[in-house]
Amino acid sequence: MPFVRISVLQGRSPQYLQALSTAIHQALVDTFDVPPSDRFQMIHQHAPGELLFDRDYLGGPRSDAFTLIAITAGKPRSDSTRRAFYQTLVKRLHSAVGLDPEDVMVVINTTLAQEWSFGGGRVNGEERP
Repeated sequence: MPFVRISVLQGRSPQYLQALSTAIHQALVDTFDVPPSDRFQMIHQHAPGELLFDRDYLGGPRSDAFTLIAITAGKPRSDSTRRAFYQTLVKRLHSAVGLDPEDVMVVINTTLAQEWSFGGGRVNGEERP
């Protein structure tokens, strides 16, 4: 049940954003044991000066195609699963939209199941009244 926030600089076409979204989701399905229908994403396009990043810190060089992906996941994954996800993700993004792997930054946070409500004010897993 990951929730994904995707941040890019303004100017991406709807087709680019759709391909970006699909590549990220497919990498989650392929490596994170996420059901295909479990897709919750928010894409932010930022004006110049609103998405700040170091072009060379621990990687790079980074271009204006820099893409920050913040994932809130409902359970921790093993180191090997996370590594597989990162590698699958950059391959899919390069294939789908030509994104250089050095332009991809990922942050994963995990939460407890009861910290999610998918509707109706119910805690994740609660039955409808």
